[in-house]
Amino acid sequence: MNIVLVIFDSLRKDCLGVYGAPPWGKVRTPHFDAFAKESLVMTRAFPESLPTLPARRAIYTGQRVYPFHNGDFRLKGDFVGAPGWGPIPEEQSTLSEMLREAGYRTGLISDVYHMFKPSKNFWRGFDQWTFLRGQEKDPSRSGPRLTQDEIEYWLPEEMQNEQTVDFIQQCIMNIHDRTREEDYFAPRVLKEAALWLEQNRDAEQFFLTVESFDPHEPWLVPAHYRKMYLDEEGREQVKSGYDGVSKMDKKLLGRTRANYSGAVTLCDRWFGYFMESMRVLGLLDNTMILLTADHGHSIGDRNYLGKRGYPSMPEVYDVPFMIRFPKAQYAGTTSDLFVQHHDITAAILEAAHVEPPEEIDGKSFLEEVVRGKPGSRDHVTVCWGSAVTVITERWWFNGKVDGSGVLLYDLNAPDPFAQSVAQKHSDIAKRLFAQAKEDAGGNFPDWLVELAAKQADAPGCSDLAARR
Repeated sequence: MNIVLVIFDSLRKDCLGVYGAPPWGKVRTPHFDAFAKESLVMTRAFPESLPTLPARRAIYTGQRVYPFHNGDFRLKGDFVGAPGWGPIPEEQSTLSEMLREAGYRTGLISDVYHMFKPSKNFWRGFDQWTFLRGQEKDPSRSGPRLTQDEIEYWLPEEMQNEQTVDFIQQCIMNIHDRTREEDYFAPRVLKEAALWLEQNRDAEQFFLTVESFDPHEPWLVPAHYRKMYLDEEGREQVKSGYDGVSKMDKKLLGRTRANYSGAVTLCDRWFGYFMESMRVLGLLDNTMILLTADHGHSIGDRNYLGKRGYPSMPEVYDVPFMIRFPKAQYAGTTSDLFVQHHDITAAILEAAHVEPPEEIDGKSFLEEVVRGKPGSRDHVTVCWGSAVTVITERWWFNGKVDGSGVLLYDLNAPDPFAQSVAQKHSDIAKRLFAQAKEDAGGNFPDWLVELAAKQADAPGCSDLAARR
């Protein structure tokens, strides 16, 4: 059996038709929806650690990254990112290494430039890895520089500062020669992935990982995709302000949502191209295809534009996850078992009948789903920076690892995230914080606790009675 793993960066779950619609209206995803009809659809899938690189460390190894022991990375050639923003530890086996050792031909097609920065090693174990350059601030070009008029077009004046101008300068400089839809990033990634399938038809069995940075910002899409959602001209808006939107021009917010929706539909179209290539090559009967995202993105939800780990919210933390089995076995099956990113490794290894060389933290869920058994998880713990989230059947807990800034939401409430009930249910908050600590191995690193003390509390937070 062949295995294909497809990961989209910042793909909101509610933008896929099978999961519903975002607050601003339905997004057109006919190919994702067709895939869902032939797949096992998981409705409660969550990351393990966030953002981009920690998430991929968990997916690529099946090991927990939380609570970021030895995770204070300060590496040359990269900015100081979130805790855990570093390479895969040398002592951990990667999924690609394990499958290659078992006789799989392995390939990676990606434009997620963070994975390929100096000191990173996310291509370990791949017989072929292809890095498609130019996303975001990847220094793939050094000129020509943008004129002031070009900067004014791409970046609203009220969002301009030294950092944002530098960001948009590199983003647009990277795409100066782009003239047709096929030149955009998602089409390039999925076309290259389809080409890999053609070029490796002689493989007895293969494992292909396809990583699309789209629909991550900047939301630079062909105009016809944006016009599907907003068919009027106006100021352009393609990036997050990482701030509240109450003072943002409503037309700019509408433009942002239209560009993001257009980016999702662009990804959908070219995912359809990839799936059609698999059909033409006769691979749908002997290939398991897994589709997921690292996280979502707030596009004005709860008065915020950007992605953040604290306070955590479903539009960022609740991710899509679907599996199409060979011959579309189990098509139409839906499961509400709790699963996390590191469980993907365990499920793939089980399906491939491969034993990991060392014990992994991920847990396969395939047998439970197929046989209708209860899952092995009654909660999930997700960490981003110095804040941790614990989600159960009823509760959504979020707080900092030093016990401060506690938020608790009752998922049974009509509008669960309208108000924290941490003070009303302090016993529940304490229990879930204790669970977070237990899942961290009993303790948080001192440096992470110190970082938590420097992080501002979210509005409406309360402290736990017992601090670490």
